[in-house]
Amino acid sequence: MTTCKSCIMLMSSLILLSCALRFAVAVQTDAQAMMYLSQFGYLSPSMKNPNSGHIMSEETMAKALMEFQSFVGLNLTGHLDDDTLHFMSMPRCGVRDKVGFATDSRSRRYALQGSRWRVKDLTYKISKYPKLLGKSETDSEIRKAFDVWSDVTPLTFTHKKSGQVHIEIRFEKGEHGDGDPFDGPGGTLAHAFFPVYGGDAHFDDSEKWSIGSFKGTNLFQVAAHEFGHSLGLSHSDVRSALMAPFYRGYNPSFNLDSDDVEAIQALYGANTSAEGADNDDDSTSQGSGKKTTTQEPPGTEGSDAELCTDTKVNALFNSAAGETFVFKGDYYWKLTDDGLAQGFPKPISGTWSGLPGNIDAAFTYKNGKTYFFKGTKYWKYTDTTMDDGYPKDIAEGFAGIPDNVDAALVWSGNGKIYFFKGSKFWKFDPMQKPPVKSTYPKPISNWDGIPDNIDAVLHYTNGYTYFFKDENYYRFNDRTFAVDVADPPFPRNAGYWWFGCRAENKGHRQEVTAAPSILRPSWLDVRRDHKGNQNTDVGDLILDADNSRKFNETQSRFARSSSPKHTVTALCIILTSLWWCIS
Repeated sequence: MTTCKSCIMLMSSLILLSCALRFAVAVQTDAQAMMYLSQFGYLSPSMKNPNSGHIMSEETMAKALMEFQSFVGLNLTGHLDDDTLHFMSMPRCGVRDKVGFATDSRSRRYALQGSRWRVKDLTYKISKYPKLLGKSETDSEIRKAFDVWSDVTPLTFTHKKSGQVHIEIRFEKGEHGDGDPFDGPGGTLAHAFFPVYGGDAHFDDSEKWSIGSFKGTNLFQVAAHEFGHSLGLSHSDVRSALMAPFYRGYNPSFNLDSDDVEAIQALYGANTSAEGADNDDDSTSQGSGKKTTTQEPPGTEGSDAELCTDTKVNALFNSAAGETFVFKGDYYWKLTDDGLAQGFPKPISGTWSGLPGNIDAAFTYKNGKTYFFKGTKYWKYTDTTMDDGYPKDIAEGFAGIPDNVDAALVWSGNGKIYFFKGSKFWKFDPMQKPPVKSTYPKPISNWDGIPDNIDAVLHYTNGYTYFFKDENYYRFNDRTFAVDVADPPFPRNAGYWWFGCRAENKGHRQEVTAAPSILRPSWLDVRRDHKGNQNTDVGDLILDADNSRKFNETQSRFARSSSPKHTVTALCIILTSLWWCIS
């Protein structure tokens, strides 16, 4: 037995090393492929959690593989064939290919993340340089990488040595404070945050960065790609595009692909002498604590005037088609990537025939059905068509949930439905009998910083949950399980920050005179996400906790240790140890 234990310890150490190294350069197993697909947006982020207990069907895995194969231009086999493994093992950018899990396929080849900078004159600094390159060399290559984008847009980039900037650049190894650790040579080369999250760019200093050489990893090309993300571009499925996710090696005659040019000019326009927009700032960055600026919505003196008269709303929800709607009274508004859609409001009954106004709550479940609640009744719709036999009593279809709820949402990390009423909340699990545990209801105060008697709640794939009460909203950080810390602080005015109401003030409950440069962003600036920026696996861990503070600490430790590399390593150790003892 002693010999067995010694062997296990020795083999575990060897396997730990070999697995860690292998993950950085090659994907070889189903487990590694699953982690890869989850990390880059083809499977739910919860699949990266080794403690989540997920059992994945072959159909789900095949669908994810085919989506990846389609993105990189391979035959759609749905199998982990050699070509697929080859692409999964290529060095690449660490940003997701699909920003937002289970989003609809885009109609264009390039992809826009959903946020952009409002100002045209941007600043940057390199706060931590690579160890194997000189500062002057690095400065030159970074300058050239920014020039790639300034050559085709009105944007300018100014290098600063210190102080607050729009884009901060760092060369780091392993875990470096953003919850997305680097994996050593090969594998993930770098990652960057989209404008709404601060625009910062991080490079793996374990790589052998090179300049003008076929050896090593070319800094200029990788930096130019990452700065595309910093400006608001997602990955392109055009192989020749700079914004394709994979590193293809040094190209001495590098030029932007037409796909890249079309993408960046869709955000900022062509390189002309036109005057840039004013340079007000939106202090919501997640990257380095600096102020960032974002896109201003179009004029709002028209169709949304009624919403701006009183910004208290009844419900917000995402449809199965990915559209976001605001319900208030007998009318509804649609939110688009440019703000409030033209031609609204419209009567609710004119689109959802048979649905009354002044509803209490709404959500779309993972079956594609949208559920509306009012008083003692609920309605189920397929798109905008009511299913037969509705409305029904809430007590009939949602046993254990009270009438007259205030708000409801589906938590993306665990698929459970949460209802809010007064000072309490309930978790509804359709797969459980009874669907509501006897430990519910629980106090809304478990959601640190969220008030009682909310009006609406909305959860996005970026991991943030937005609570609305009266004229204000709260951005809830699912990693810290508390209302987010930002400047201006939350709650903020929903009319100003979400609906573009010009008459509303910029701050929270009072005008923020200390930050006169704060600009209203469009609603999309709080909607979308950088890969893995929020952990959406915390639902049951925290909502079922009696001591939420203790679970906050547990979640923080888990978030630091749940990378795909650690998961694969653990699997390798366990399997090898068992085999060694049995044999």
